[in-house]
Amino acid sequence: MANVSIVYCKPCGYEKRATDAAAELQKQLGVTATLVPGTGGIFEVQVDGKVVAKRTLGQFPDAAKITAAVSAALKA
Repeated sequence: MANVSIVYCKPCGYEKRATDAAAELQKQLGVTATLVPGTGGIFEVQVDGKVVAKRTLGQFPDAAKITAAVSAALKA
């Protein structure tokens, strides 16, 4: 089973966004994501250590993009 994690910036207040993304992955794919607090504005979704979706230039991936990226990575 693949290891899915969401690394988020705790000081930036991204925890709710990470929690919501994890809930959506559980609902749509039946995947349990591990939440990993970080710093420096990070928001990354990783599958087996490989980044499949992340925040770029202030833009966050939406739930559909995160789910699609994780699904594609799991099938690869």
